[in-house]
Amino acid sequence: MSDIILKAENISKQYRLGTVGSGTLRDDFKRSWAKLRGKEDPFLKVGAVNDRSQKSTEDYVWALCDINFEVKQGEVLGIIGKNGAGKSTLLKILSRVTAPTTGVIKSRGRIASLLEVGTGFHHELTGRENIYLNGAILGMTKAEINSKLDEIIDFSGCERYIDTPTKRYSSGMTVRLAFAVAAHLEPEILVVDEVLAVGDAEFQKKAIGKMQDISQGEGRTVLFVSHNMASVKSLCTRGILLEQGNIKLEGETDTIVNDYLNLSSAEFDLKQRTERSGNGKIKINNAQFLNRSNKVVQVISSGDYLKMRVSFDVNEEDFEHLIFGFSISDVHGNLKAMTVTDEMALNINHLINRGYIDVEFSRLPLRGGSYNIQLVLSENNTSVKNHLDVIDNALNLKVLEGDFFRTGKINRRYNALVLDCNIV
Repeated sequence: MSDIILKAENISKQYRLGTVGSGTLRDDFKRSWAKLRGKEDPFLKVGAVNDRSQKSTEDYVWALCDINFEVKQGEVLGIIGKNGAGKSTLLKILSRVTAPTTGVIKSRGRIASLLEVGTGFHHELTGRENIYLNGAILGMTKAEINSKLDEIIDFSGCERYIDTPTKRYSSGMTVRLAFAVAAHLEPEILVVDEVLAVGDAEFQKKAIGKMQDISQGEGRTVLFVSHNMASVKSLCTRGILLEQGNIKLEGETDTIVNDYLNLSSAEFDLKQRTERSGNGKIKINNAQFLNRSNKVVQVISSGDYLKMRVSFDVNEEDFEHLIFGFSISDVHGNLKAMTVTDEMALNINHLINRGYIDVEFSRLPLRGGSYNIQLVLSENNTSVKNHLDVIDNALNLKVLEGDFFRTGKINRRYNALVLDCNIV
């Protein structure tokens, strides 16, 4: 048990949704004056019954319910979940920013937190002065801070502005300096919320590398919250999935991430989609992504096997030659890839009532990111007048960075296709 550095026991947190009862004399007077005039309580929530003799249970919400877990020294624990799941509340409790309603936190050593942009900074002070302020809060001496000062300033990239008040900093500069301070002042536990998303891609990569160094090389513990699942998978040794204030799953990072990403349906019911074009002789009714085991998935890693199954209904059988095509674009609308069965000399004929088409990628060539897929069914050729059914943004696919070439190296420098080719 000596390697347990942080332990949460039966942590719950309750918040009050409104201020139905307040203790100030002024508010009590306003209530009494409103009552004398036959008016509603001015501090009553909209839609609530004006009966102060009863206490409504709807005035409270449990942000966290009976949370229990342990973190060992040197571990990087990823905490993931949808917005409102309780991630930030949990980190605030672990960082002693707020107290739990029930339960207790047991920890060894200093805790440095990066919860919100500018947290822990006095914005009238310069960047340099804030470094000393944060170090003092962590219990460090001036000599200890001096020994790390140059490293902190260099890592933050704010050398030119270090003697400028932080109120003049952009949010990105503030986050860079705050992370540099938290990471270099040698806390035993580093707590990092989603604020790294404010920084640019280069700094995010730099910050991830630093967190790996302090956990693996220096044996310190990191608690990391992020919606970037690629970062969670590459950094964290273990994960916790929160759902509506409860721990839904705890264990290996890959398992936790895959469970989280597949919380929403990976099937796309297209039968009722109205934003489509074509003459309707054949209509696409459903599409889904399948892995090698024919299990429906919504997220896949670059280089993995993927099957896209597109199902359709045949409303009129008097078509000659069916052509299927699809295109893949990034979230900014930039075309990444496309293919058409007509160019492949693939004939699809003799369809009755319904059918489906499978598109198989033995090794998915897409880099990490989110992609939209357009589906097209046409007759004889791909001219607009021969379109049977066309659906823009029919599917969305989330791709994680993967070890495409099985070399142990993941290239994140370019958002492009990965070409599997022979170089001699």
